[in-house]
Formats: sequence, C-alpha cells, structure tokens
Amino acid sequence: MDTRTVVQVGVLFSRSGPYADLGEQGYAGTMAGIAAVNARTGLPFRLEASVADPKGNTDRYAALAAELVSGGEVRHIVGCTTSWSRKEVIPVLEKTQALLWYPCVYEGFEANENVVYVGACANQHILPLLEFALPAFGRRGFLLGSNYIWGWETCRIARDVILRSGGEVLGERHVPLGDADIDRIIDEIHRKKPDFILNSLIGPSSYAFLRAYRALGERDGDFAPGRRPVLSCNLGENEIVKIMPAAEGHYTTATYFETLETQENARFLAGLPEDARAAGISAFFAQAYSAVLLIAAGIEVTGGAAALDVLEAVKARAVETPFGPLRIDPANNHIHVVAHVARATAGGRYDIVRQGRDAIAPDPFLIRSALAVPAIETATAPSRPQLRLV
Repeated sequence: MDTRTVVQVGVLFSRSGPYADLGEQGYAGTMAGIAAVNARTGLPFRLEASVADPKGNTDRYAALAAELVSGGEVRHIVGCTTSWSRKEVIPVLEKTQALLWYPCVYEGFEANENVVYVGACANQHILPLLEFALPAFGRRGFLLGSNYIWGWETCRIARDVILRSGGEVLGERHVPLGDADIDRIIDEIHRKKPDFILNSLIGPSSYAFLRAYRALGERDGDFAPGRRPVLSCNLGENEIVKIMPAAEGHYTTATYFETLETQENARFLAGLPEDARAAGISAFFAQAYSAVLLIAAGIEVTGGAAALDVLEAVKARAVETPFGPLRIDPANNHIHVVAHVARATAGGRYDIVRQGRDAIAPDPFLIRSALAVPAIETATAPSRPQLRLV
C-alpha cells in the first residue's frame, strides 16, 4: 500500500473542440509527468491528477479552475492551450493564490505572478524563426492567423520584423477558431506570390490551410514547399503525422523536437510508453511534462507549502527536464530555453535544420530584443537581409 502523502495537481485541457489535438498533447504530457514523478523512489509524496475538461468552451475555463481550487487541495494547475483561456483563469488564481503552469507556446506581453510560463514566448519562437527564414527565403511575407490573441500578436510582431528588415507584408488574414473555409485565402496567396507564409492558425483551420496549400503546390509548382514555404510556431509532431503529406517540406520552430539528439531527450523518450510515442511527442507534451517536474521539485524542497513558496523554491535551482536543466527567470516567471528550427518530413517527423545551442533569456515584452539589419537599398547590398537577435 502506498502511504505517501497525496498532492493534488489540477489538469485543465480541452480534449475536444476546435483545438483538441493540442489539448490532448498537454493532457498526455501532464499525465506522463505525474507517472514519472510517482515512479521515483524516496519521495515522501505522490501526485494525483484532478482533471477538468472545458471541451473547447472558453467560458468554462474560469468556472472549472474555480472548482479545482475551491476545496483548497489543488494549488497547482497545469493547463490551458489558448491565451484567451489562460487570461480567463488568471483572476481565479489571483483570488486564491494558486498557480497555473502554462505549457503552451504563446505570444508574450504578459508576466503574472500566479502563472509560470513553461512554453516559449515571442523572442524564443517567432524571432528565431524569422531570423532563419528571411535570409533563406526572402522578405515578402503573407501573414495568416486564428482570430484571437495568439494570431493577432504573432502577426503583429512578424509584420514589425519584416518591415524593419526592409521587407513587405503582402497580406494579413485572420479566420475564426475552427473555421476551415480558406479557399479565398489560397486564391489571394496564389495571386500575390509571397516568398513565405507565416501560419499562426491553430487546429482544424491550420490543417485545412496546409491541405489546400499542398493542393495548390501540386497544381502550380511555383508553390511547392521548397519554393514558397509555410512557417509555423505552433505545429507539433502529433499534428503533422495526422495531416501528411500536407505538412511535408514546411518549417516550424519549437523549444523541443522528438528528433533532438541529446542525452536528456534520449532518457526522456526511453521512459515513455510506446503508445505515447506513437502519436508523436510535441513541444507541448514535453513542456507539460516538464511543468510537472518543476512542481514536484518545488514540493520536494518546501514539503508542499503554499503554491507561491513552491515557485520560489523552484526559481532558486535548475531542474532536470527533457530540455536539460530548466531555469525559471525570477523577474517574469518564464523559462530560459533553446529555440530550434525544423522541416517536416514525409514520415511525419521533423528534421532539425538549425539546432539552437544557447538558452534564450525570456523577454516577454520584447524590451531587450532588437534586430540589426544591414542597408538593402544600395546596389551592393545583399538581396536578402541578415537578422541578428541581441
């Protein structure tokens, strides 16, 4: 009989609705992290999941978060996919002094004391992606996003980067969450011939676009992935394996890829059950898994004190995760993390084309991040500008 103290961890992901594939990865990563912690010997506690599913209904997140923390046993919630849902939950956390461990990539421009941002912020995803893409593909971009905070802000940042580099935005379009009616957008891209498309759609909208863009490339070779690629910041392995060949040849950036050849990743993958790996292990899965490890590390130090005390304990140390030693920035509750760029293969996996080496300090408000771009108007200037992040 297991006599260890039970610590409840809230798990708040939508496993149905317009972004169910993403929510399923967050849920699966959290549950795998809980299993990994509970398998460790010598810990005086074990974790137990208290699961709530908003089913893609943003209005349900705050109510379910309140239910999770109402009894006082749940002080930590791993969850939320969209920024919209995260912002709905924050007032509940502030009122109860609970913590949300948010494992999804997001647009930045937030630093709340009751949220730990275990996913990358803008200077850790969109800036490295454009640093790679502009010299490689050109400066004429087309911006595409889901019609909410993530899409708006990601496209706004991309527009600023492209224009500052001397480039041109040929169009910007946003579609409602879950909307798969994108033929008009394909027609516009066909007419305008951008050098690349930045895809900030999520879920079925993204899948419909990639399938339609693949069909366009088959009709007109000028839109083959090697000629005018699609760039994404939020398209995981579990998604591309389901929509192949639509994603083949296109690019994404992430803090983690299943194909990373590191000792930490090898140990992580070896410890996962085969059924988890079969679906593809995304950065979202790895970040949710790591969030649980961070929670456990803090509880181990404090003995399960108040949630904010657990966070302070974790801030004082680096915790071993699939990313390597993970550190939370004490100034803004974001992680220091490495960014990678990869290209989707026909087999439904990612080949890393630029592997990051050094962890990027989080800059959620883009205060310290800047672009250094050479002049491009002279006859001797390069046709494709070089970007440098400082």
